[in-house]
Amino acid sequence: MKSSLAFRSDGTFTIVQFTDIHWQDGGPKDQQSRQLMASVLDSEKPDLVVYTGDIIYTGRTSLGEPVCEFPGRAFLEAVESAEARGIPWSFVFGNHDTELGITRGELMDVALSQDHCTVPAEAEERYGVGNYRLQIAATDGTPAAVLYFFDSGNLSRVPGVKGYDWIHPDQIGWYISQSAEVNRSLTAAKLPALAFFHIPLPEYKEVWAGGNCRGHQFEEICCAQVNGGLFAALLETGDVMGTFAGHDHVNDYWGELHGIRLCYGRATGYNTYGREGFQRGARVIRLWQGVRDFETWLRLADGSRVIQAATQ
Repeated sequence: MKSSLAFRSDGTFTIVQFTDIHWQDGGPKDQQSRQLMASVLDSEKPDLVVYTGDIIYTGRTSLGEPVCEFPGRAFLEAVESAEARGIPWSFVFGNHDTELGITRGELMDVALSQDHCTVPAEAEERYGVGNYRLQIAATDGTPAAVLYFFDSGNLSRVPGVKGYDWIHPDQIGWYISQSAEVNRSLTAAKLPALAFFHIPLPEYKEVWAGGNCRGHQFEEICCAQVNGGLFAALLETGDVMGTFAGHDHVNDYWGELHGIRLCYGRATGYNTYGREGFQRGARVIRLWQGVRDFETWLRLADGSRVIQAATQ
């Protein structure tokens, strides 16, 4: 890992989540996305940027033509706002990043070529590309918090099961073993942790249906038709405080289910669908050293800071 992550001297660590940028060719809409990201980074001055998938869009137009002729270049342009500022950044793949013209492995190599990408080179074989963990050090250098990243795939590969992919058993087993490894020497509580992926878990439907959410649901919750069991593993393992997804561009809510906060990001990119009056933006997450909790808010395109109130 090229950049080490650590709490600041004031005990804070701030993450900006960008999601669904859908960068294509560097045209006017992509430049709007760039301007938004630059504004958010200059306002929040985060310690880490996390891109939760669909960073680029490599699908086809309605006429069948590809819209991202040079996906590697598009990816570098999409993350340039963080890279150029020297801000450590990480990412997970979405369902549109590698549809055409480039594989996940090839796009990962592009990311790893950048000085401030914090993704470690994978050493283990498991479902997907880009399942990894990052640790955040305390001010004295000891481990203080953990971030887990999962590749939530694209479409179901199981015959007869339509819709989106899900987190698979070997990924869940990897997470459980990683948590055991980082917490093995601790005598007190486990290190507080967060998890990031692109496609929301089925539990995102459950938490919204429960009526105790803050934010908006303006479209169907497009999770997998199969529950892969990640949420149960997070609950039983007991370290993850919150999860962060993207995928559904006009959903931005968060809600707590069995003590874990399930959060959507705020869609960032202009080169994709949205909703009139629903500004693009980013989610901001703040951790405190030694505290098992986090604060989160939205930073919108007009510069406003939104602390979400209950809407149900």
